[in-house]
Parts: sequence; C-alpha cells; structure tokens
Amino acid sequence: MKKLLTIALAALLSVSVFTGCQNKTTTDDKNNDSNVQDNVNGADNSTDDKKLETVTVAASSAPHAEILEQIKDILKDEGYDLQIKVMDDYVTPNTAVEGGDVDANYFQHQPYLDQFNADNDMDLVALGAVHYEPMGIFAGNSSDLAALPDGAKVGVPNDATNEARALLLLESNGLIKLKEDAGVAATKLDIVENPHNLEIVEMEAAQLPLSLGSLDIAVINGNYALSGGLSISDALAIEEADSLAAETYQNVVAVRNGDETRTELQTLIEVLNSQEIADYINETFEGAVAPVFEAAAE
Repeated sequence: MKKLLTIALAALLSVSVFTGCQNKTTTDDKNNDSNVQDNVNGADNSTDDKKLETVTVAASSAPHAEILEQIKDILKDEGYDLQIKVMDDYVTPNTAVEGGDVDANYFQHQPYLDQFNADNDMDLVALGAVHYEPMGIFAGNSSDLAALPDGAKVGVPNDATNEARALLLLESNGLIKLKEDAGVAATKLDIVENPHNLEIVEMEAAQLPLSLGSLDIAVINGNYALSGGLSISDALAIEEADSLAAETYQNVVAVRNGDETRTELQTLIEVLNSQEIADYINETFEGAVAPVFEAAAE
C-alpha cells in the first residue's frame, strides 16, 4: 500500500513540474513573439521616423533638375524632402512660384528674372547664384562661321534678355556690330553693321535645337543645348569665361520676395553652393555648365 502511495505521489509531482515548465515556455514564447512583432512594426527606436518637411522646386530638366537630384539625400539628412517639378519653359516656373504652387525655381539668370518681373508685375527675388551655362553658336546648314552665305538664317531666342546675349555673342565673333551702348539690352534693332545681311530669326528658346535643319546657325542656351542632345564641344563658338555674359547670366534660385529667410530655402542654396556640387558639375558637364560660387575655386 505504501508503495502504491509513493508511486502516485511521484506521478503527481511529475505532472506539476511538467505543467509549470510548459506554462513558463508558453509565457517566454509570447514575450518573444511580442518582441518580434514590435520589430516588424518598427518599434526599434534606431529607425529614423522623423517627418520630413517638403521643399518643392520647379526646374528645367537639364541641367537644373539633374543638379537638384544630387542634393536630395543631403537635404534628407537635414530634415527636408526635396520634390523636383520639371518645367521646360521660361514662364511656368515663375508663375508657379508666384502662385505658391512651388517654393522656388531654378532655371533662369538674373536679367531674365528682372525682365519677367517687370513684364508681369511680379516681385520674385534671387536667393543666390549656382552656375553659369555658356551660350553657344551651333551649326545648322552651315558649319563655318567664316563662310556664312549672304542672307544666312540665324536663330536666336525670342525673349529679350537671351536675345541680347545671343547678339553679343554674334558680335564677339565678328558677324554683326551693335550700337556701342546696347549691352545686355540689345535687340536686333541695335544692329548697326550686318555685312552678310544675316536674317535674325527669333523663336522660343527651347525650339532652337529642334530647328537647326531650317537654319544656317543658331545661338542656343546651354540648358537647351544639353536637353537637345548637343555638346558644348561641338559649338562653333561659345561665350568666354571672362565675358560680360559670364558675369551677367549666372543661373539663380528664385523665390517669392520675403521667403529668402526661410530656413529650408537657406539650406537649399547652401547645399547647392557646396564643394560636392561644384565637383559634380565640373565632372559631369565638362564645361557646358560651370559652377560660379566661391567654393568651386577653392
């Protein structure tokens, strides 16, 4: 009898121990499952879940949008999500800034901005300059500036500031002569000598690369030359680095008057004016685009 009681007691103890171990295992499994689920749900505090502030910039596709793409990760580290809106014309980017659809734009030089403000009763301001694009003379049906036929058709941009710039380049290459005081406000009415009776054909700047087949030569902005598949090395002539144009036609980031002090926009221009971006511009565009900020010369 005693032997039977001893066996029964041992069996009962075994069940109790087994049940206790099973409950402990179940509890540990639940804790482990909970930890796994927390990791899946992103409970790991090492994950950067800080909400980024959006900064939206309108830009020409080349080279402006390409340059902006290079700073997206840098701005992300600063807490900003850079959104780039490609607009390949000379009007929409400014009206988009004025209307508040974007925070800034990056496509134009200061003389164009000044003229656009005057013509459209706007008050956009330059946040800072980033780069300079040499304007070039490109071959259409003629490939030798010294042998242009009389009456040759010469395409130039039809907006006031870029037309003046084109005429200055034609003058510097001996094709025409302008009134002495015409400067960056020159129009074709300021041509005082035209020995080859060149026909100055004004057209929208973006159309010039597409129209070379109907022109003898065309004077094309650097960004439109790039987007049109042209290389600055193929140009028959380009603006010199020490020319009036190089000093005058630096491409700027433009914002609404009063927005210049916004922290996110100040960060934007600071990053664009960095040695990293200067190096990218120099290495990528091989002279078709040149950084103008001080860091580039260091």
